[in-house]
Amino acid sequence: MTTTTNEDPNHRVVAITGASSGIGAAIAACLARAGHHVLAGARRLDRLEDLVADCSQAAAAAGGSITAYRLDVTDRHDVGRFVDAAVDRHGRVDVMVNNAGLMPLSRLDALLVDEWDRMIDVNVKGLLYGIAAALPVFRAQGAGHFITTASVGAHEVVPTAAVYCGTKFAAWAITEGLRLESDPSIRVTTITPGVVTSELADTITDVVAAEAMRTYRANAIDPDAIARAVRYAITEPADVDVNEIIVRPTRQR
Repeated sequence: MTTTTNEDPNHRVVAITGASSGIGAAIAACLARAGHHVLAGARRLDRLEDLVADCSQAAAAAGGSITAYRLDVTDRHDVGRFVDAAVDRHGRVDVMVNNAGLMPLSRLDALLVDEWDRMIDVNVKGLLYGIAAALPVFRAQGAGHFITTASVGAHEVVPTAAVYCGTKFAAWAITEGLRLESDPSIRVTTITPGVVTSELADTITDVVAAEAMRTYRANAIDPDAIARAVRYAITEPADVDVNEIIVRPTRQR
């Protein structure tokens, strides 16, 4: 086990799922460059390795680090190994960012059931597996911080997004339940993005939904805006629990 010693006590050990692109990659880069120790997990290891190469020098200069880990959040045991890897490398985990998500939108009558299943597996089960992996570690440490990436879809439903919004409402509800059930030593934050530049829309196979999304995403903000919100939440003092932050473009109403 490698432990991080003689370092700034404000530097956190952070495990991030879905870190190969979009919001997850932005969070990983932002936190690593700010001097935190980041374990970036996702299925696309080549993308993670590019991220590590891009950020390692700045991370080291700030006293932090970034490491890639191939991760499938739909595999409960793989998520457990991911959290264990962070503990093995750094001696602890301070923050678990459950960020992995999919958004293959479609009308319900398109009956794209396989895509519904995949969204539920990643957006809901992946979150639960992250909680199951990190919660015992946080309890043993007597401290920890969960971050969930939800969506404004947790608060509204639009045509073609019924299943996606359902998964994001579930993510919001599960995270709020976790906050209510947790000891005060464990902080819980839901980050709720509006329209953000990312690859999420690239998973849409339904023609009707894809066309609607082109209009909807006309005014998107950079994922760095979400990363800054995460950085703010995790660096607040231990007696401050930032429960939810909604970040969206000024043109999104």
